[in-house]
Amino acid sequence: MTDPVTPPATVGILGAGKVGTVLARLLHRAGHRVLLAGSGSPDRIRLVLEVLAPGARAVTAAEAAREADVVVLALPLGKLPSVPVEALDGKLVVDAMNYWWETDGLRDDLADVRTTTSEQVQRHLPGSVVVKGFNHMGYHDLDEGPLPAGDPERRAIALAADDAAALGVVAGIVDAIGFDPVVVPRLADGVALEPGSLAFGANVGAAELEAMVEGFWSSQRGLAVGRARGRDADLAATEPAGRS
Repeated sequence: MTDPVTPPATVGILGAGKVGTVLARLLHRAGHRVLLAGSGSPDRIRLVLEVLAPGARAVTAAEAAREADVVVLALPLGKLPSVPVEALDGKLVVDAMNYWWETDGLRDDLADVRTTTSEQVQRHLPGSVVVKGFNHMGYHDLDEGPLPAGDPERRAIALAADDAAALGVVAGIVDAIGFDPVVVPRLADGVALEPGSLAFGANVGAAELEAMVEGFWSSQRGLAVGRARGRDADLAATEPAGRS
């Protein structure tokens, strides 16, 4: 596992859409080597990257998975079966995906509130450590929002995972690209960052984002999730989010 103190040198991104290219640009600006893979040949996205993500290198998905210290999934969630399992074994994987029925089709499994989409990603990648992140903020806000640490107007990005060291690594990345990290210490509680939650779409500071995450369980959707999960919701409510 990557050292949580030292930011990883290379970040791979699977997905060359709006979120993927914005992240590539921010990560390169923060000093990371960035490998970006689209859905086909790298040749198809090289000219796009020259404009939208200068400094990022167009590669195949296999190359991104093999060479990167951290890999970000910025794909439509319905393409999860295409994500290489063996190539990501032992890797830290950031799940930036959301379930959109318009894109992914009507899927009862992806809409099941008894689990989260990031937990499903973790099940697909049993040898990886999955951190949910970069999924609740719109790409425009992500692109325009970076500010230096300590700026009173600095915005926050929430992360959820079961692995504290992995959370530390990704929190360092979030800080390096210009946002305050807010950590949620269970992957299952990443439901508070999914579409329909108070935090989804949020472009706010850390204190306000923490309050949104903690307030999820008393919201209408949170109550519905709690009823579906039973005692898990009670446990989640006792473990508030916090700044890294």
